[in-house]
Amino acid sequence: MKIAVAGGTGLTGRHVVRALTAAGHEPITLARAEGVDLVTGAGLDAALTGADAVIDVSNVSTMKRDVAVAFFDKAGRNLAGAADRAGVRRLVTLSIVGVEVVKNPYYAGKIRQEEIVREGRVPWTILRATQFHEFAGQLLSGLPGPVALVPTMKTQPIAVREVARALVDVAAGQPPQGMAPELAGPHVESMVTMTRRLIAAGGARRRPVLPLWLPGPMSTGGLLPTTPGPRGTATFDEWLAARSYANN
Repeated sequence: MKIAVAGGTGLTGRHVVRALTAAGHEPITLARAEGVDLVTGAGLDAALTGADAVIDVSNVSTMKRDVAVAFFDKAGRNLAGAADRAGVRRLVTLSIVGVEVVKNPYYAGKIRQEEIVREGRVPWTILRATQFHEFAGQLLSGLPGPVALVPTMKTQPIAVREVARALVDVAAGQPPQGMAPELAGPHVESMVTMTRRLIAAGGARRRPVLPLWLPGPMSTGGLLPTTPGPRGTATFDEWLAARSYANN
């Protein structure tokens, strides 16, 4: 199958492209580096010519609600419109477990993305996954100062390569199913403990980590899956041990 990957040069997109290639499919990377701009729509129609399916793992790095909503609104509308014009048979979109529960500026953009997919004319599947193992490092990188105040949240982290394989399976093998079962990692983890382990392994700047309790669903399991679904096998400790800095 000829399958386009929106955001194919990003963290998740690179894994999706590799998984498609390994499965014998023909990936098409939709990214500015390949002459395709999701926000303006430039290059989309040409890139999707002959595509059987689209996997959308596009992303924007922001914690501003208006920026996130604007990006996912424009990119989502352009992608859905171009996919419809090209006769694409299925659109598979990656979203986040708990996106409608936890009030987060970035999540507002993902909610808008989901709305556009549901309203579109292309048969669709939305796959919600839990945070990746990389989330602990991403969180720490956004916390300045000599002490890291880390929210006392629980998550069930999953390896990004396992998410990529699941997306490929949905796009290539299963008929469009609407909301897919939630995808999560094998174990529930404490974000405070994860960040401490990451720092101890040399994967982030050394500094004390102090728990920060925040009111609301983030601190009460809002990011955990609430329904049965597929579970990954790679644990956070296994992911950590495989990093190059683990042996430094």
